[in-house]
Amino acid sequence: MSDVTAPPWEGIGLALPCVDAFGTGTPVLEVARLAEDAGLDHVWVPDHLIFHRPILESVTTLAAVAGATQRVGLGFAILNAVLRDVTQLAKQLSSLAVLAPDRLLLGVGLGGEIEAEFVAAGVDKKTRGRRLDETLELLRPLLLGEAVSHAGLQTVECPGLAPVPATVPPVIVGGRSGAALTRAARIGDAWMPMWMDPAQVAEHLTSLREQADGFGRPAPGACLVGFFNITDDEELGHEQAGTLIKQQYAMPYEKVRRWTLVGSVAQVAEQIQAYRDAGVQGFSLATAHPDPRTQVEPLAAVRAALA
Repeated sequence: MSDVTAPPWEGIGLALPCVDAFGTGTPVLEVARLAEDAGLDHVWVPDHLIFHRPILESVTTLAAVAGATQRVGLGFAILNAVLRDVTQLAKQLSSLAVLAPDRLLLGVGLGGEIEAEFVAAGVDKKTRGRRLDETLELLRPLLLGEAVSHAGLQTVECPGLAPVPATVPPVIVGGRSGAALTRAARIGDAWMPMWMDPAQVAEHLTSLREQADGFGRPAPGACLVGFFNITDDEELGHEQAGTLIKQQYAMPYEKVRRWTLVGSVAQVAEQIQAYRDAGVQGFSLATAHPDPRTQVEPLAAVRAALA
């Protein structure tokens, strides 16, 4: 785990437009370069095999982003690791970590409820929790280049992968369930909540600290996933956010409206500060706007206001 005073997931990050929610394309590399130039701390990619809207594959997308940038952190928010063979996944992640040293942020979780994804990947959805726990136990020794022999939900016979990255990327465990929180306490460097208010996050962080103490581990940090629309026209901002949520998640906006950051630079900064006061260190924020390019500079202004 990195220096607790400056964890690598700390700061303001931008979720890249990997999902074509508005039918206008996915300008991922352009937005990534804009985010780095604007001084944002990290960029993040979502992960789905099959989704409500067209979506880019996360590992290859992050590799392209690594080549298009130099400094910015590179995160998964979140990687549905159970859809992949763990040895192949470890090879992909170690290669990314070698090519972009000390930049990779490994957000992992169970990845939603789309049954077709698990069917297409040949994975029994009923086993996904146990499979994720197994994957997380196997990933670290594989990333360290150690020989692994394992028989379980997955069979692994690997003499050791090379090259080995100089540092193993931090594991940030996503999810709001009790099982996800326990998983974060047991193996995570940080926890990645989504669609929670500051009071709920603070309550969960208290439980997380208690559970981590029970495992004899330091308390994990926290990096929040959220959606934002920075605008002086709040009504329009919520209208655009509502369209994105409906298109991208096939769900009513009213279910998540209260957790969406909409307003001026000062208003969004105030909302983010409330989460910081609750104990959140980092943010993976996705634009709820038809043109994500226009939101990069306003988000950088929010970061400056918070600084």
